[in-house]
Amino acid sequence: MIQIKSFAFNPYQENTYVLFDESRECVIIDPGMYTGDEQNAFLKFIADSDLKPVLLLNTHCHIDHVLGNKFIFDTYGLLPQFHKGEQAVINSVVSYAPQMGIRYDVSPLPEVYLPESGTVKFGNSELDLIFAPGHSPAHLCFYSKEDQFIIGGDVLFYRSIGRTDLPGGNFDLLISNIREKLFTLPDEVRVFPGHGPSTSIGFEKQHNPFLS
Repeated sequence: MIQIKSFAFNPYQENTYVLFDESRECVIIDPGMYTGDEQNAFLKFIADSDLKPVLLLNTHCHIDHVLGNKFIFDTYGLLPQFHKGEQAVINSVVSYAPQMGIRYDVSPLPEVYLPESGTVKFGNSELDLIFAPGHSPAHLCFYSKEDQFIIGGDVLFYRSIGRTDLPGGNFDLLISNIREKLFTLPDEVRVFPGHGPSTSIGFEKQHNPFLS
């Protein structure tokens, strides 16, 4: 069974996730740690939980979701993995970070890119890839069919959706991907988004004002 630990990091209060199972191997998704205190809190959790980080995944590559990529690489030697369609997004961070007053330690780039579908595996567990662009050009979600949850990045939030006014955003595409790829999952599936509290597929079907 996969356990989930979340942290709210950086000025954007981005949700960084650690997924782990009984093997003690873990996956780090969207590391957003920014300050020394945030980095230390993360390291303490990994050490206290006796975890072994084996994968670094990005749902997409906006600044708030990749701020900790370099830190994770320096600490654990893990290169990020994301869909190749996010390459231009991550390349642009270095130019706009100073305009936003954000210190950005440049992320290393993948040796392995993730496809639009398939699985990633760690320990005794696996996650299905769900390709759901609209907020960003090649956004991926990570779905555990066995444990009935999805790490959704900035696609679907509690009673909201990801913004679509950034480069590569597309409102109609985002809505269609939510309807066709997320809302076809069981109602009980928990949604762990890139910001804010978790929700469920069933709740958002009933109460999300963007999708009613």
